Amino acid sequence: MSNNDEYKEVHVRRKRKKLTQEDNMAPLMDHILDLRSVVIKSAITVVLWFIVIFATVGWWFPYVSKGANIVVLGPFEVIRFYLQTSGAISVGLSIPFICWFIWGFMKPGLVEKETMFIKSSLPGMLVLFIAGLLFGYFVVHPVSYFFLISLGEKNFEVIVTADEYMRFLLMTTIPFGLIFQLPVVILFLNYIGLLNAETMVAIRKYVYFGLLVLTAIIMPPDVFTHLITLTPMIVLYEISIILIRRRERRQQKRAE
Repeated sequence: MSNNDEYKEVHVRRKRKKLTQEDNMAPLMDHILDLRSVVIKSAITVVLWFIVIFATVGWWFPYVSKGANIVVLGPFEVIRFYLQTSGAISVGLSIPFICWFIWGFMKPGLVEKETMFIKSSLPGMLVLFIAGLLFGYFVVHPVSYFFLISLGEKNFEVIVTADEYMRFLLMTTIPFGLIFQLPVVILFLNYIGLLNAETMVAIRKYVYFGLLVLTAIIMPPDVFTHLITLTPMIVLYEISIILIRRRERRQQKRAE
């Protein structure tokens, strides 16, 4: 092998090494560091919420319990209840912030059309999340709780522990914050061309059946609560159809 051939081989090797390190490994490391930043910020958010909730539990819990007759089964039950409750609520309240962090991580990989839609929808998503929590807290929870308690008192002496009460409260509030995101999800699918109003009308009965099954899974096992839960989901679906029809009409006018 001549000196000229040896020089070419060394040059190619160096060039390949440079491409592997800078063009492949560097973006991967950037993604890992960005993902690490998302995880750290999410964890800090949960911890901060946990500190706030745990420090103020003696103030807000009497309002949350709404005068319900709640008992604890021992001294250690109190601190365990406070820790578990603060942890669950802090995670629930951190969801909008975690979604914001995740969106910031995914933003560079999205096209401009998707980015603009998500950015413009974030305030609406937050409002719908809060509206879902309020609906669950002021409507679904008290109605279903006192209905089940009154039903049990006909034949039993009902004793509700603090753990059971808070588990029931979270089960009848947090899911609604996510369920109320249905219009945003449907509008996004329409925005990227995967769904239209005509299709939504055609599959309406199947969607209603799916919502009924979902309600039976996430809600307490009584028909009365299922009806209360299913009603806003159907209303949100119908509102989504109206919003998509308006958007499609605007697009049609622009095309003409």
